[in-house]
Amino acid sequence: MRFFYKLLYMNIKIIKNRSDIGAGTRGSDLGIDAIEIAAINANNNYFTQFDFEDIETENESIYNKVKNSFGKRIEHVFKHCTRVSNAVQHNLNNGIFPLVISGDHSSALGTISGIKAAYPNKKLGVVWVDAHADIHSPYTSPSGNVHGMPLAAAMAEDNLDCKINSVTDETKKYWKDIQNIGTSEIKVQPENIVYFGVRDIEESEAKQIEKLNLRNYKVEEIRFRGLDNCVNEAINKLSDCDMIYVSFDVDSMDCDLISYGTGTPVPKGFDQFEIIEIINGFLNTKKVICLEFAEVNPLLDLKGNKMAETAFQILDEVTKTLKT
Repeated sequence: MRFFYKLLYMNIKIIKNRSDIGAGTRGSDLGIDAIEIAAINANNNYFTQFDFEDIETENESIYNKVKNSFGKRIEHVFKHCTRVSNAVQHNLNNGIFPLVISGDHSSALGTISGIKAAYPNKKLGVVWVDAHADIHSPYTSPSGNVHGMPLAAAMAEDNLDCKINSVTDETKKYWKDIQNIGTSEIKVQPENIVYFGVRDIEESEAKQIEKLNLRNYKVEEIRFRGLDNCVNEAINKLSDCDMIYVSFDVDSMDCDLISYGTGTPVPKGFDQFEIIEIINGFLNTKKVICLEFAEVNPLLDLKGNKMAETAFQILDEVTKTLKT
């Protein structure tokens, strides 16, 4: 098994996923290009070292009138996540490690779906490094933005106990459709999810976290107990998982320390060195089968291209671990 994962690590492909239709603000579709510019300005040839593919987006749908208020553009998110799923599945089936660089975080559902479609009989663990829990559904979301829903869809959790929205039949249909991308099976079980840095949640999400017993390693806990202790504990929690997916949303970092160059910035988060240590801790298990970066938005950056530069610093460092 370790030989198999080693083979994947030796064959990295960058999946460029410029979708931003799941977010409430525009601009995360430019995040990939901002990260590439950061590499160029650092005289780093990172993006010439690996094969890549571009995922066709539905970004033109932003001009359309929103029909599904509590699942905005969910029909287009469904189409896009299906494309992401197909790309991830295809690369995994060909022994290639998909390193996904995304716009908004709704696309993570496509990534997770592609992993499970490639390996339906293997148990998946998910490491979600984010300021947000992303377990809303159309029934609970105050904004209707689908980038707050990918983990709920992956778990097939509607959270009807906390329902606040009257959802149309069309939205209900697409919500079920996106849960069935890749495979109709549940993608990940709650006990196989670990949060790092979640600190900005609504009441319905808090209740769901408690109900599902989702483990969240908060920033203050990690700094009090020690990062290595928490990462090793999380690795042990996922020890029964055959494979691990790590999803890194840049808003997990402290916006006051780093940058406001992301759609939903939150203070009191991680610094870039803590993120590197967290991701590397899981990469060193040789169980990580896919890695994703998301939510760099250069249009919101008040410090030039600082968020993308920091994201690239992290990307460059963790890729060194991938290649070893």
